[in-house]
Amino acid sequence: MTGEEAPRASRAEAEALAKFACPACGAEANWHPGRQKLVCPFCGTESPAPPDADFPAKEHDLAAALAAFDPAHAGWAAAKRQVRCQSCRAISVLDPARQAQNCEFCGSAQLVPYDETAPAHRPESVLPFRVAETDARDRLRAWFGRLWLAPGALKRRALTDTVRGVYLPYWTFDARVEADWTAEAGHYYYTTESYVDNGQMRTRQVRHVRWEPAAGHVSHFFDDDLVCASVGVHPGLVRAIEPFPTGELKGYDPGYVAGWVVERYQIDLKGAAERASAAMRAKLEAMCARQVPGDTYRNLVVRADWSGQTFKHMLAPVWLLSYDDGRRSFQCVINGVTGTVAGEYPKSPWKIALIVLGIIVLVVLFGAVSGR
Repeated sequence: MTGEEAPRASRAEAEALAKFACPACGAEANWHPGRQKLVCPFCGTESPAPPDADFPAKEHDLAAALAAFDPAHAGWAAAKRQVRCQSCRAISVLDPARQAQNCEFCGSAQLVPYDETAPAHRPESVLPFRVAETDARDRLRAWFGRLWLAPGALKRRALTDTVRGVYLPYWTFDARVEADWTAEAGHYYYTTESYVDNGQMRTRQVRHVRWEPAAGHVSHFFDDDLVCASVGVHPGLVRAIEPFPTGELKGYDPGYVAGWVVERYQIDLKGAAERASAAMRAKLEAMCARQVPGDTYRNLVVRADWSGQTFKHMLAPVWLLSYDDGRRSFQCVINGVTGTVAGEYPKSPWKIALIVLGIIVLVVLFGAVSGR
């Protein structure tokens, strides 16, 4: 960090810390999803939403960032403390005054202080919560109500008293690709074949493939391909509530996360870039395959030229419910912007047995009718 950069970061930290103190009573104001403002939890005074942040949401050159980490983009631009869950390994970033009793992600009480072994890359963009807590609870109750296989006690409780709002770490990646492809395109055609069955001559249609060389070109821009860097939320659930509307990203400002728990990324930029690259290459191959004419193809070869590879580090809001049925733990997740719900739940053995019994009865009845 140069001598000019250091004062800039210090000013940003001072302004960030001051801007979400309640102007009426001085207590710390929290971001309120329903009002889209900072609201004091003690006196209810509202403050305007944070202005454009000093560190705006922008794309960074991926190759340059992988070559050298810039400390000017490290830290949280506000005083924070971190704890690590000994159970699920999630690292939670908290406001200094907040005393975490249980892990926000799995409910475990096995929390220990976490000291950075290397400076964290600061999020430069954030999607503020839009789904309010009351709306999140209603969506969860409706979701539980549709679960026919869930135990009745689970539906009655709905477990929405333990819903928590957290920000998950994400990396987003952009890339431009120009790709030439070659393949063998297969076209189906049919011939009539004669054969003998039980002493009788019969005919049937036999499918063949005519192979022809094919070639083409794909030009595509990958925009904000997401890689979730969370370990606190089960990966399948995260994918189920994506995408997040990255077109609504705001420049990171501590005011947006005031009063909320933030998970620190545990998939670093290099690891996330490798995942994004693999996903983009798979999507590119699928796009090329769709261009191959005919009914099938083989020996597809893709020669790609990649450019304009950039990234952002962002925070995405989710409402999270973690619970257990005495034997296993489950999670339910709500996209904090779109309201999409995904979750896990225990299945009632009695209801499963009832379904199996019903299938057996249907099979027996069908067999009895067919045998007449």
